[in-house]
Amino acid sequence: MDTALGTFPLPERRRVSGLSFGGMRSVRRGSGSDVAGSRPYQPGDDVRTIDRHASARLSSAHGRDEFVVRQTFADEAARVVVVLDRRPSMALFPGELPWLHKPAALAAIASLIRRSASEALCVTGHLELDGAGDATWLVPGRASAEQLEEAAAGTRFDAAEDVLDHALAHLAAQARLPSGSFVFLVSDFLAPPADDAIGDALARRWQLVPVVVQDPVWERSFPEVSGAVLPVRDPVTGRVRAVRLSRKESRARREAHEQRWAETLGRFELFDLDPVVVDSHRPEEILESFMEWADRAGGVGGRL
Repeated sequence: MDTALGTFPLPERRRVSGLSFGGMRSVRRGSGSDVAGSRPYQPGDDVRTIDRHASARLSSAHGRDEFVVRQTFADEAARVVVVLDRRPSMALFPGELPWLHKPAALAAIASLIRRSASEALCVTGHLELDGAGDATWLVPGRASAEQLEEAAAGTRFDAAEDVLDHALAHLAAQARLPSGSFVFLVSDFLAPPADDAIGDALARRWQLVPVVVQDPVWERSFPEVSGAVLPVRDPVTGRVRAVRLSRKESRARREAHEQRWAETLGRFELFDLDPVVVDSHRPEEILESFMEWADRAGGVGGRL
């Protein structure tokens, strides 16, 4: 079984307005498969929408020919947007080390979401902002799979600390995403979005999904490394310096990191958000994390 080519199921979605020919039901009437109601026939109506059985019953009751047409909900393609955090800390850790390599994880996550969205008959978009605040915005339904893959494989990690706030603001102002759209925020959340930014996204009835990419050894906790000399890289400047930590300092970092992790999860719970926790860049383990999230969310579809 090649789990790298698997997909995860998206949860059941609310009705939304969106592009036609998709896998979900809209609030507006149109061409679709789900019956919304019926009404008397009017000149110009498609004769294929005539409900023969209802028309026969009505004609029999009135003693004259009466025709009833079915109305259906339009089938819609849900939007799925992948927002990638390109802050310097998302460039950690070097690929040759045995820990989480975030750049590889970002690319694998974006690819998995795109394939899973396609499997669920949804259209995928991509958003990221660079250090100058310029956006790379690939519109759902217009970007090709090749464009999405290329954007996710980017190597520039210079975004500002409040990049997630600006990304959500960009979606609100430029993307015009309908309610029910999935917005996957892929970040380590060491610089989390402001409460107002999250609240605004939820008020728009987007289905916000935090995808937390953190190394379990160095970011969610901290190992006992007292006495050892560690090369520490500043995520902002990129400079590497040697650091020797005492046992007390190691313990203090571990406690601080574990408290930060608990606060991150607690904040998501406060907003009733269920995060996907990714602590590996291996595609099969990333798929497993998304499958666990989908199981909790009651997802449908997907395949291994």
